[in-house]
Amino acid sequence: MTDEEQVAWRELAAVLTRLPAALDTQLQRDAQLTHFGYWVLAMLSEAPGRSLRMTDLAARASSSPSRLSHGVTRLVAQGWVRRERSADDGRGQVAVLTDAGWDKLVAAAPGHVAAVRRLVFDGLQPDQVRTLAELCQALLAQVDAAQQPAQPSGSRVETSVPRSHRS
Repeated sequence: MTDEEQVAWRELAAVLTRLPAALDTQLQRDAQLTHFGYWVLAMLSEAPGRSLRMTDLAARASSSPSRLSHGVTRLVAQGWVRRERSADDGRGQVAVLTDAGWDKLVAAAPGHVAAVRRLVFDGLQPDQVRTLAELCQALLAQVDAAQQPAQPSGSRVETSVPRSHRS
């Protein structure tokens, strides 16, 4: 890496470590919820019928299936999510946001949004917010492309960046 790349990498690595910890701290303190748990509830709240197949939820939550399964198990224990068999094929599992989960998300949202605003957006100008979004989209496209299976020569892999989600 060049010196400039090294500085940029270290700053990004610090953000990747410290921002999730700060969001977890706020959500644990104010809502007894992890940031990952909040994110899962939010993804379910935006889905039709407030439900998603576990594989689709893992993709939307940027999670491995194993991590998601453990997280959903904790949310089920709290009564905020329930698991059901897929009505489509009877094999897959579906996570469903319960009314209690919806209430939990609605109650946690104002504090979480205030923390995101304070920790991320209050220190940025509008053009920096646009640049941040562009940088994140470019990085996600690279990560997604790197995780695609190898394609036969001559094949192209189309990658799309999911729409931004509210925090």
